[in-house]
Amino acid sequence: MSFNISKKYIQADPRKLADWQVADIAEENMPTVDQWRDKLGLKKDEIIPMGKLCKLDFIKIMERLKKRPDGKYIEVTAITPTPLGEGKSTTSMGLIEGLGKRGKNVGGCLRQPSGGPTMNVKGTAAGGGKSLLIPMTEFSLGLTGDINDIINAHNLAMVALTSRMQHERNYDDAELAKRNLKRLDIDPTNVEMGWIMDFCAQSLRNIVIGLGGKMDGFTMQSRFGIAVSSELMAILSIVRDLKDLRERLGNIVVAYDKSGKPVTTTDLEVAGAMCAWMRNTINPTLMSSTEYQPCLVHAGPFANIAVGQSSIIGDRVGLKMFDYHVTESGFAADIGFEKFWNVKCRLSGLIPNVSILTTTIRASKMHGGGPTVVPGRPLPPEYTKENLALLEKGLCNMTHLIGVIRKSGINPVVCINAFHTDTKKEIAMVRKYAEQAGARVALSEHWLKGGDGALELADVVMDACKEKVKLKFLYPLELPLRQRVDLVAKEVYGADGVSWTPEAEAKAKRFEADPAMKDFNTMMVKTHLSLTHDPTRKGVPKGWILPVRDILVFAGAKFLCPVTGTISLMPGTGSDPAYRRVDVDVKTGKVKGLF
Repeated sequence: MSFNISKKYIQADPRKLADWQVADIAEENMPTVDQWRDKLGLKKDEIIPMGKLCKLDFIKIMERLKKRPDGKYIEVTAITPTPLGEGKSTTSMGLIEGLGKRGKNVGGCLRQPSGGPTMNVKGTAAGGGKSLLIPMTEFSLGLTGDINDIINAHNLAMVALTSRMQHERNYDDAELAKRNLKRLDIDPTNVEMGWIMDFCAQSLRNIVIGLGGKMDGFTMQSRFGIAVSSELMAILSIVRDLKDLRERLGNIVVAYDKSGKPVTTTDLEVAGAMCAWMRNTINPTLMSSTEYQPCLVHAGPFANIAVGQSSIIGDRVGLKMFDYHVTESGFAADIGFEKFWNVKCRLSGLIPNVSILTTTIRASKMHGGGPTVVPGRPLPPEYTKENLALLEKGLCNMTHLIGVIRKSGINPVVCINAFHTDTKKEIAMVRKYAEQAGARVALSEHWLKGGDGALELADVVMDACKEKVKLKFLYPLELPLRQRVDLVAKEVYGADGVSWTPEAEAKAKRFEADPAMKDFNTMMVKTHLSLTHDPTRKGVPKGWILPVRDILVFAGAKFLCPVTGTISLMPGTGSDPAYRRVDVDVKTGKVKGLF
């Protein structure tokens, strides 16, 4: 079954229309849930309708398709971006549309966007132009409730912690025993978790709670993070099933007692209730490109601190349902691809065929020393006029990251995400340097032309998928934490070495000596705007040392997170946020202004 694309959509020009307007046109003929079921060959009980959308019952689908061979596995990453982003989601959607134009059974899995970026300066991450995910409003404003369920489950753990601390303060051991409670003796100065909400709210980074009288809680310092930075979201992205989810939720460390022993959600007897809140989150949501190819959406972990990928569940289902399955890694290849390679592939056991390095001439000029790019301000002329010298100087970032992908054994494909200001000579220069670095190259105009603009990319990717892949991890799990970090710093970032604060090194030694942490994965925490820890340093800096100042522990996810630079779990809202332009048409009820 194929779906008809309207003449109105074909004639739509994304240079003259906002993304939400393009999406609105495409959604006029969007397939129904029943049509999707027929097209994808799904059984009636494998689809869970939810308004305009539906979830897929992955357990039932996996059981029915367990003997079907996996399709081709395609990962999308990028060079180190400008603050505007270089179009990984747009490229992912464009490739899906291009493969669809070639008549292939294709789909993908992207991350769910956070309300923080959606209402701030980054937008919805739904793609752009004619390479969009629809329905865009639902995608941008809560989808099928997964993030809301995670907020409730996470904050319930904090409710359990703070109420327990109040009761232990107010009652002696005998009174606690009457209430069937054992004293946990929680240290209020050593609380691992905070609260979460799904907006960028810098005023909540550091707070004091429990002000008032004896019955108003336990007075202590606390904090808020953005919802997608929660360990619960990290867990959702890596679990294999509901049993795995329940077990990992029970291992989350909420705080430590006064002797330094971890206090878990199991100790607080709240893990089961948290899992009840999250029971529906394990099923991916089915969405669509504007040209009506299927795309799953599942999980949305913070790429700075967590794995930064759509879920393993989503990829497992997609590889059974589609002959070509496209997945996306958050941020640039030094962060997103490195975590995809050394963490997600290790946990999933899935072997990718191709990694696409999304590249723009704009970003390469920035790495060559171009002026600072500021969201909300016009681009300086260096980025919109031909400047071969500036471009050539900055192509080092692209070639470095091609080398990183090749170290994994995965086939690299450079996608030149075309802008209308790019010139033929500039495009030719990027092709030359990418090919010399050992990558296939494709120019793609998917933003402007949708699938028709991504045919070269689709053809190059299909060709690359024919080659065998010998995936090799950067390090074995048996390697001690500090040696793993040293390898990532040198082989991926290009650092000369690593320095540790005394506090971070003491933690590292303790974790290395703990047998329970031998199988914990290493999840680097670093800025996405530079190969270094310093977001102002562009290109491929030389002669620098990576400083590690702390190590965060996600015991449920089994992540050790070495922290470099200054990374906040609660981003701030800028002076010109997107919410200033979002509104509702009161006659039709349609949302306008999303991007």
